[in-house]
Amino acid sequence: MPDARLQHLPVKGRGTATRLAHRFAGHVREAVDDGWANGCGVGDEDAPEAMLPTVTQVTPEQARSILSGNQSPDIPFTWSINPYRGCEHGCIYCYARPTHSYLNLSPGLDFETRLVAKVNAAALLRQELQKPSHVCSPINIGSATDPYQPIEREWRITRGVLEVLNACQHPYTLITKSSGVERDIDLLAQAGARQQAYVMISLTTLDAALCRKLEPRAAAPHRRLQTIQRLAEAGVPVGVNVAPIIPFLNEPEIESLIEAAAQAGAQSIHYTVLRLPWEVKPLFEEWLGHHVPDKAERIMARVRELRGGKDYDADFAWRMKGEGVWAQLIAQRVHKAVARHGLQRRLPALDGRTFDPRALRPASPQLGLF
Repeated sequence: MPDARLQHLPVKGRGTATRLAHRFAGHVREAVDDGWANGCGVGDEDAPEAMLPTVTQVTPEQARSILSGNQSPDIPFTWSINPYRGCEHGCIYCYARPTHSYLNLSPGLDFETRLVAKVNAAALLRQELQKPSHVCSPINIGSATDPYQPIEREWRITRGVLEVLNACQHPYTLITKSSGVERDIDLLAQAGARQQAYVMISLTTLDAALCRKLEPRAAAPHRRLQTIQRLAEAGVPVGVNVAPIIPFLNEPEIESLIEAAAQAGAQSIHYTVLRLPWEVKPLFEEWLGHHVPDKAERIMARVRELRGGKDYDADFAWRMKGEGVWAQLIAQRVHKAVARHGLQRRLPALDGRTFDPRALRPASPQLGLF
């Protein structure tokens, strides 16, 4: 059951109101109701956490590198780019929440309210792609943060990254649950025509009310389906990531989600089951207690059945799909629904043969003499 220290009421527009101490913290603070809390004003340093305003703060960062290498056998890309740290969408189940611990920030409320923008991402990428050691392989954008979360409208870092990739014709994949990706259809369509871009839209549920609780600042289900349609109509290869599948919550929707994706124009379907690494587990259990208390125990019991009796198993063989009879049943349901609608289960092959890093070099000033 949820940790007693995490009993904070939900905050509208946020996945959690809890600033859970991260796993490297040297000390933990506990809120104690001594009867004086009602007298605190908003902004008072002594006010309970849940009463404090939850305004999004963005800190600009001059990153030292932008391409992250991947050697995990269960992840289908070699390179990844994350334009931001943290994610304003506030998805309670997000496996990336624990990464905020490395910033000495909470994987709870801080992950969705205290964000970092890598303002030099495009410039760094331009440099790294010109290195002789760079091997052209599709770069994934958004593996640990949504590249089109709300702050992208102002910071436009993802747009800058796509401009660099398009300039040198480097293949890339992109994953998001935001309709904001439609802003960059011009670039995506150009790369798509060269078989150098593939967009995955995460679709967790068709239930708008559930979506607002699970993913409070992400696009509504109907907008994501509309985005899939608009990308497909523009010639952008697009797939749907049914993720995460949560037993007894969105798991009954598997067939409906795949049917809706097919009707919207998706080419392929991918899926993962719920993962609860590190600090995600207590945060998710708290969320269950607030929003679906009648299902909480059943959901966690089935999660453990998918993980060999554990809350989480990081083994590459099981972490994405789970193990045991229930994992097999989920896989069968996905495969049958995919076949029924004529979709694919594989990522399309992207073409890196025309990649030309010379296109990223600055023009010679001597050309202006002629």
